[in-house]
Amino acid sequence: MSFAAVASSFEKRILLLLAATFWLQGCAGTRAREATFSEPFTFGADTLSYRNDLKWFYYRDPESGKFKHRTRTPEPDYTHHCFVVALAARQFHQHARFEPALPPADEATYRQRIRQVVGTSPREYLEPDERIVIPGYTNLFEFSQAWAGLLKAECGGAWRSYFQRGHWRMIMPFSRSEQRSAAESLACSVRRNRPAVVHLVKFPQLTINHAVVVYGVEETTHALRFAVYDPYDCTQPAQLTFDRQTNRFQFDANDYFPGGPLNVYEIYCSRWF
Repeated sequence: MSFAAVASSFEKRILLLLAATFWLQGCAGTRAREATFSEPFTFGADTLSYRNDLKWFYYRDPESGKFKHRTRTPEPDYTHHCFVVALAARQFHQHARFEPALPPADEATYRQRIRQVVGTSPREYLEPDERIVIPGYTNLFEFSQAWAGLLKAECGGAWRSYFQRGHWRMIMPFSRSEQRSAAESLACSVRRNRPAVVHLVKFPQLTINHAVVVYGVEETTHALRFAVYDPYDCTQPAQLTFDRQTNRFQFDANDYFPGGPLNVYEIYCSRWF
């Protein structure tokens, strides 16, 4: 066999291997994306007890009316982790099983279990009997009250918020029909007890670049009102609304966003996101 033939055969094998890899990744993502989870995501149980704090203090200038910011003093010690916190909440809901009847474990055991949970891709789906057992606690909120420092250390650094694989999408245009499809997909997802981590953007404006967990929906003739877990607020749910007449998402005003329209897309759901 000639060198050219060998090279051609080798290239074909590489292409087939790459194709198989992408196909398997796609199947894994599809399996998790299409699954019906056994339990609904519940605020105050499946959320973390600590917040991803704001590095800046935001305010509306009384003279200009513009939304401005200044540095917080003292500077918070846990910031820029919104993607990390949102993803961790999703992963614990998806991959962990809390067993309060079992005796509490030691720090080394909990460290290992946390690593197992966050080390399992959110694009994978585990059956209830396959999930990582967290002994001695009823839910994530209770567990995070006792082990906040350990969870902050093991769930991932702030760099993960900057290098999430789906960030490429925010620089592309968002059509109204695409946003309508995104809203319908989110509604379908949460009806199957599957919370979705979404990226909120206004690119090229930088007024918001944030990750939240969508976990509930209320449907009316004119809107879809989504219940949201915002990593910046562990005390109460937020609301993300999709207007069916304008095909636009609206996010309520809060401590860091003046409120108004933005674009939304789901992340941690396929090999591209």
